Amino acid sequence: MKVKEIKSFSDHLSQEMTLRVYGSGGKPIVVFPTLKGRYFDFENFDMVNSVEDLIEKGEVILITVDSVDEQSLANEEVSPARRILRHEEYDQYIIKEVVPLVQKEIAPRRKMFTTGCDLGGFHAANTFFRYPDIFNGTISLSGLFGLQKFLGGFLNSSVYFHSPLRLLPNLTDDWYLEKFRQSQIVVCVGQGKWEEGPLANAHALEQVLNKKEIPAWFDYWGMDVDHDWVWWRKQFPYFLNRLDLG
Repeated sequence: MKVKEIKSFSDHLSQEMTLRVYGSGGKPIVVFPTLKGRYFDFENFDMVNSVEDLIEKGEVILITVDSVDEQSLANEEVSPARRILRHEEYDQYIIKEVVPLVQKEIAPRRKMFTTGCDLGGFHAANTFFRYPDIFNGTISLSGLFGLQKFLGGFLNSSVYFHSPLRLLPNLTDDWYLEKFRQSQIVVCVGQGKWEEGPLANAHALEQVLNKKEIPAWFDYWGMDVDHDWVWWRKQFPYFLNRLDLG
């Protein structure tokens, strides 16, 4: 498997950022890490190995990005306003630095998927819903779809536009809705330990998308399926092998 590590200074974050690219052909998938996670976690927890056959066959390319959660959503040392501002800067790093890199050097002229587990599941879904002209699918595993856990009751325009469960119920723009309807949306969550929040969020998002007539695959795994890597390693290849990667 071809693996390439790329370090670069981010103008939007004012710091060096690192990502890894696994593979050399196929559907590009931007992979977000778990809460406070790093770009190498997807490999270290055998998530990359779980889809090695698809990478080797040239069907997918994984682009695992780093996080700044400790500076943004999970930074309890600063105000909620500062946290969401840093999150906005991270969002711009992804869209204006990572995406152009992928489009120019890794997978030209290809629309991308997003994926992630835990808080990475939030990042994956949030990024997809914000930019359906760039991404035409998402696989969100055990994610949340709002920011109350991190920001409490704080709400400003940035929080609103980065919270799918706030934004989507009020969205009437056909440009967005039609792109969502033409995309592949997967939300998976277990019903075991530590999945209470993601489970409630998944049910809420399913109701919203149903009302908007947006097709999506919501998959609720069993009572023994916990919020843990051992299950995400099963779920990720399960869905990738059943989606259209064209």
